[in-house]
Amino acid sequence: MSSSRVDTELDSPGFGLLDYAVFAAMLAVSVAIGLFQSVHKAAGRSEVEDFFTGGRQMPAVPVGMSLCASFMSAVQVLGVPSEAYLYGLKFLYMCLGQALNSLLTALLFLPIYYRLGITSSNQYLRMRFGRGMQLLGSLQFLIATLLYTGIVILAPALILNQATGLNMWASLFSTGFICTFYTTLGGMKAVVWTDVFQVVVMLSGFIAIIIHGTLLVGGVSEVLHIATNGSRINFNDFGLDPQKRYSFWSFTVGGTMVWLSMYAANQAQVQRYISCRTEREAQWALFVNQVGLCVIVSSAATCGVVMFALYCHCDPLKSGRISAPDQYMPYMVLDIFRDLPGVPGLFLACAYSGTLSTVSTSINAMAAVTMEDLLKPCLIGSSQRKQILLSKALSFMYGASCVTTAALCSLLDWGVLQGSFTVMGVVNGPLLGAFILGIFIPATNKPGVFAGVAVGFCLALWLAVGSSIYPPSPQRMGVLPTSADHCLSANTTHSNTSLMDRSPASSPSDPKQSSQHGLQDFYSISYLYFGALSTSVTVLVGLMVSCLTGPTKRASIRPDLLWWDLEPKTRHVPQENLGELESQNKTTIPKSPEKSGEKEDVLLIRCEVRKSGSDL
Repeated sequence: MSSSRVDTELDSPGFGLLDYAVFAAMLAVSVAIGLFQSVHKAAGRSEVEDFFTGGRQMPAVPVGMSLCASFMSAVQVLGVPSEAYLYGLKFLYMCLGQALNSLLTALLFLPIYYRLGITSSNQYLRMRFGRGMQLLGSLQFLIATLLYTGIVILAPALILNQATGLNMWASLFSTGFICTFYTTLGGMKAVVWTDVFQVVVMLSGFIAIIIHGTLLVGGVSEVLHIATNGSRINFNDFGLDPQKRYSFWSFTVGGTMVWLSMYAANQAQVQRYISCRTEREAQWALFVNQVGLCVIVSSAATCGVVMFALYCHCDPLKSGRISAPDQYMPYMVLDIFRDLPGVPGLFLACAYSGTLSTVSTSINAMAAVTMEDLLKPCLIGSSQRKQILLSKALSFMYGASCVTTAALCSLLDWGVLQGSFTVMGVVNGPLLGAFILGIFIPATNKPGVFAGVAVGFCLALWLAVGSSIYPPSPQRMGVLPTSADHCLSANTTHSNTSLMDRSPASSPSDPKQSSQHGLQDFYSISYLYFGALSTSVTVLVGLMVSCLTGPTKRASIRPDLLWWDLEPKTRHVPQENLGELESQNKTTIPKSPEKSGEKEDVLLIRCEVRKSGSDL
């Protein structure tokens, strides 16, 4: 059935009027949420605080869904199914790496950020290592976010242009404009509630594809039978070869560190969970986020397996109907839903929902970092009105910058999923190392953390560039075989230049490939390990340099900056009160032993200036 469907028509049909109507309706809802949040302000609260953190009054469930949506962009909507198609269901081990990340973030990093009451995660670096480290962290974040967001915007524009005929530049600029518009108007609340809507759209698209594709194949048992025979049900991959693109260890070690760099050291995510009402709700938000991540990744990977069952005898890439693996998903949707107008529009909405979510997250986070880390010293004494106008102007500026970056990224030959994860590993990996040094290793000093970040970044950049110049062969990466034996169309001869058919030129029997060793072998390691290596090197170098140049004395560090000292110093504060101790002008005071009747244990409490007369 799968081959006959492919052979019936060479070209997939384009979008119809109903498809564009469904897509337009999704965009309209996103804009409407931004407009609603822009006029629905929290009374009596700092506008700047409300713009960047939702007034720290966001419920756990929408924040968790927003955390989940932030990195489930079109890169994942289109990239994960193609990776599962080529590498099998072992991609689901990504969920294990995500679960470990959520647990580590909730227990080790969230308490520090939340109890400090900060808006930007880089504010911690200033408190621990000084202004210079804060600026370096902010610069790294801005560079990584601009590059990542450029890939996120470009990916659906390029792919959907080739697969559906949708004008690439119209796609690119409409995406950037819509995100900039509702983020500039509504701030964090608009981003969070729009993310909730977009998660629902993404899941709806995946479910429709899985159900209809399974029915076309002949049922669940037939899908499993074909997938098993094609080695796509491959959970028993526990090999230690770091050059295999995906394995149990690359997901649980490398994947955990990549996701940890996104959640523990990335402002876009930190800004979300500190917007919750209490620390407990922030931890619940991370739990909701984990459930959502597993559901979306599982749905996307299942789509990849259903896709393999449909095209097991006539691979679209080998038959020349598509030119890149990232086009598998849109091709499948247009093929199987050719007689159901409106459903391809739902898929387009699904892909763009992820893009809108990620781009809006990035715009708001970059504006928050610029305000808090770079411009705040220059804004002392300025009115709240001026600050909120500047915040919105920054959101607009970064929205335009993301679109420009996407246009520049079109000149690069990056893989969608690998490119996005590599950017995060290269730039955020060393930054995660800096946070680990500051939070868990009291001996770390300024020269140590600067040296660690510099060496870690150089190593990751070297790896990324080297792997682009000397890419590993499909066999080395573990690409599973595909077939075009039953394709009857004339252009099946394209298979000689397709993914797996390029392999003979770079097979292990090739003398060039056989002689590959040393640095080139090092470049061939899985991209998931880039972040783990850069983080580990940052920590090791930072610790060694700190010991050589004179370690920091623990007594000179504020107790609320070290995880080891945090819990004993805050255990007397009721959990429900933590969310109330906020203000536009925070001050840190020691708890009075006379008022509490407790021993003087240097308990730090944040209080609002407008409540300064109240009893703590």
